[in-house]
Amino acid sequence: MNLIELDKENDRLSLKSLINAGLYNSEEDVIHDALKYLLQAHPDYKLKIAMYRYQTEDISLGKAAEIAEVSMETMKRFLMKNGVRPELGPETIEEANQECLELQEILNESNRE
Repeated sequence: MNLIELDKENDRLSLKSLINAGLYNSEEDVIHDALKYLLQAHPDYKLKIAMYRYQTEDISLGKAAEIAEVSMETMKRFLMKNGVRPELGPETIEEANQECLELQEILNESNRE
């Protein structure tokens, strides 16, 4: 059964029936609400989603903690517990110097504008 179709035969609830009953304005509203309650019922999902995004996207530890709605320290511990090594800054002096040069370039560009 497609979630959007009404399954009258089995009296199953569907997105369409929630909208037709006037409980929601759109499918997006139903899905948003359902995800909100799913994440409330399973707070660990937020941590797992944040960890996934940290591993697959270019987001910082702080952004991952924000997504999971936990402190940076909690996020760091969760990552380490799950075998993910958090990137906590440059590992060598050369990397630190490179970051400083890149930041200086950004500041110089900002000042020219």
